[in-house]
Amino acid sequence: MNIARLLQRSATLYPDRPALLVGAQPWLTYAQLGARAAALAGHLRQQGIGPGDRVALYAANVREYLEALHAVYWAGAVTVPVNYKLHARELEYVLRDSGAALLLVSPELAPAATPVAPPGTRVLVLGAPAYEQALRQAPLPVQERAPDDLASLFYTSGTTGRPKGVMQTHRNLLAMTACYFTDVDDVDARDAMVYAAPMSHGAGLYNFAHVLRGARHVVPASGGFEPAELLDLARHVGRLVLFAAPTMVKRLVDHVEAGDGTADASGFKTLIYGGGPMYVDDLQRALATLGPCLVQIYGQGESPMTITALAREHLLDRAHPRWPQRIASVGVAQSLVEVRVVDAAGAPLPVGEVGEVVVRGETVMPGYWNNPEASAQALQDGWLHTGDTGCLDADGFLTLKDRSKDLVISGGSNIYPREVEEVLLAHPAVSEVAVIGQPDAEWGEVPVAFVVARAGAAPDSAALDAWCLAQMARFKRPRHYHWVAALPKNSYGKVLKTALRAGLADAQDSR
Repeated sequence: MNIARLLQRSATLYPDRPALLVGAQPWLTYAQLGARAAALAGHLRQQGIGPGDRVALYAANVREYLEALHAVYWAGAVTVPVNYKLHARELEYVLRDSGAALLLVSPELAPAATPVAPPGTRVLVLGAPAYEQALRQAPLPVQERAPDDLASLFYTSGTTGRPKGVMQTHRNLLAMTACYFTDVDDVDARDAMVYAAPMSHGAGLYNFAHVLRGARHVVPASGGFEPAELLDLARHVGRLVLFAAPTMVKRLVDHVEAGDGTADASGFKTLIYGGGPMYVDDLQRALATLGPCLVQIYGQGESPMTITALAREHLLDRAHPRWPQRIASVGVAQSLVEVRVVDAAGAPLPVGEVGEVVVRGETVMPGYWNNPEASAQALQDGWLHTGDTGCLDADGFLTLKDRSKDLVISGGSNIYPREVEEVLLAHPAVSEVAVIGQPDAEWGEVPVAFVVARAGAAPDSAALDAWCLAQMARFKRPRHYHWVAALPKNSYGKVLKTALRAGLADAQDSR
């Protein structure tokens, strides 16, 4: 089944419902959105693009994004969503590796993107006259696709080398959408999915659930994440659903807390956070400030948005005796997957023991595009090896420790950076922190902390050291504290520990 049938269904059943808003202003109904996607699909077919061909989408969060995305599926082709914050040279690699036949690009990115398009890759600028002409083509019927046909190529962030193209099938995306309803949130026509995070990533994947239910889709006028704008949309549009990285949630909470008391977050129906660690101190502030709208998900491109979920009922159940441990977890396995924690040989570990998190189910990718070696390493005996470490409790709640590559082994003892970060973030002078391992001749590695001070707080490494010694084993405490103005982050808000490690290595090499 082609996932484009979700839009076709809603355009037929709910033709007059508002589908797309720009800011608070309605732009397209479902009938109009479906018609534009069908016409653009007709243009793709006229250009020789058919089932299985790849079409890249390199665009900011613009109003045409959703129709362009669905038009590619409608034509039976394969979407290649590219993060618009990537450099043009990184785009060039994705275009070449995927063999994209067409690049759909937003106007402000076209000057940089067009010169790097490989020979044979055509370029169409969203909203330009040629694009508007394409929307006047005869509509194409939704093309038949089998469940295991390729629907999308999602390129990983490439923090450990060249990005890999995760193959996501129609089955994967449909199963992901089913999990949304059962494990994350129910949806009705009054809801409004707001795209403040890049639509090329998790925020865009959640469009399918809202399309299926004929709900609203909101592209902020800014095209990005602006706390004041989102609060204004919450007031005027209402029932906002937002997917955000934990750093974005923190910015929203900071904005509300810094206001004059009039900032009202009650217009948020659901705020889904994921894509990085949400520290307990930040989570408790968010629950107190934003109210009962939070849900956590844990997933990877290789199992998109669907490994575990921490439901709002668990976040709000303060009476449960293990509530503090549960809110530090990433929840329980989503409905259509199985989750285990295994040792180096792939054998399941007992409750409470730390190992690698593995997952299998309908959402798990069939492999990486043109990369059998990486596919064989990631997929073993039907299980996706995530590269994350964690442990399960007796109730099935998964607590992540760190990426396996972020583990610090000092003197033969394992130190999980997140544990140290949680302690440091509870200090009143600390706004943000990242802990990594630094090579050490005696211990192999020692933990070091990069710390961003809260506004008005003076850096004081001795105070942080005393704080850590009062709350954790001496060997876990950072040996050095580097006070920085900001932590390096990628466009999704994840802290780039690879950049911190590289900076440490450069500093040591220059001595």
